[in-house]
Amino acid sequence: MTEHDAEPTAQRDQAHSGTGDDVARHDTGRDTARPETGRDTARPETGRDTARPETGRDTGRPGTDQDTGQDNGAQVSTGSETAGVPEAAIPELVIISGMSGAGRSTAAKCLEDLGWFVVDNLPPALIPTMVELGARSQGNVARIAVVVDVRGRRFFDNLRESLADLDTRGVTRRIVFLESSDEALVRRFESVRRPHPLQGDGRIVDGIAAERELLRELRGDADLVIDTSSLNVHELRAKMDAQFAGEEEPELRATVMSFGFKYGLPVDADLVADMRFLPNPHWVPELRPYTGLNEEVAAYVFNQPGAKEFLDRYAELLRLIAAGYRREGKRYVTIAIGCTGGKHRSVAMSEKLAARLAAEGVETVVVHRDMGRE
Repeated sequence: MTEHDAEPTAQRDQAHSGTGDDVARHDTGRDTARPETGRDTARPETGRDTARPETGRDTGRPGTDQDTGQDNGAQVSTGSETAGVPEAAIPELVIISGMSGAGRSTAAKCLEDLGWFVVDNLPPALIPTMVELGARSQGNVARIAVVVDVRGRRFFDNLRESLADLDTRGVTRRIVFLESSDEALVRRFESVRRPHPLQGDGRIVDGIAAERELLRELRGDADLVIDTSSLNVHELRAKMDAQFAGEEEPELRATVMSFGFKYGLPVDADLVADMRFLPNPHWVPELRPYTGLNEEVAAYVFNQPGAKEFLDRYAELLRLIAAGYRREGKRYVTIAIGCTGGKHRSVAMSEKLAARLAAEGVETVVVHRDMGRE
């Protein structure tokens, strides 16, 4: 990375704003909108005004550059905004850093599950650019999490410059620093049999000491410090949820999948239920051509003894399981409902079960894996 790459974003924005003003003047015909329009309109088209250098003499004149830019749909930056984007569109930013082996990846995955746009190992000099791109997404990227690690003095200087630039733009940012004891970090590196990124030809403890010294200032600036020395993965996720999930409980997303046992079990299923205890509509001639999406087929299935009772009790069981999944940090679950061919019973039950889950606030997707294979 060169010094040119690390040029402060504020300087680049200043250079860009000057260029943008010149382009706006030529494109919008500022002279025709100037109050002294009579004099300029009567003047022959000699090209003299076009060749005349723009000196900035008119920059502060009201009703010229800024008004013209706004008339053409451009947004004027006020200094507390990302260039060309209203302040309300600037995404929220979280920077995740800390000691190698302290759980940065786990913290990032937790934010990703909470709906954050996560970028891992982004060079610090590019953080303002990432925020600007998010601001241009028209609200599609409202929260950005960036994972950075510090492996050199120049790298840290770039991060400090980027943070200062973000402050001048009025970006809401937080720094999450993951800490851990030397003993815990050594144990984790030895368990995966990998060297510390900064140990070089020395020992693991030498790399830890070097990294801790480089991160000392950043740790002091952190908004949230989490010591993971005695935390497992689930406990760390719970702490991140408590900080970033807000008042709402973290979402659980469920995929309800119907399938046919004769085509094999879904390899990604977390839970499997077997509907072959119910009579098969396949043996009813008038129902055989249809699927479980047909109202007559669904009515036939749920009029059988045990069908409604199964739906009620399985939905109740899933409420219990879902609460445990949330506590353990599991955000995705695939529920497989099977019958012989995946066409009638499993399809009808999957539809009803998905509706129950959706009514209880679980984000649910229904997939009929084998319907139509016959």
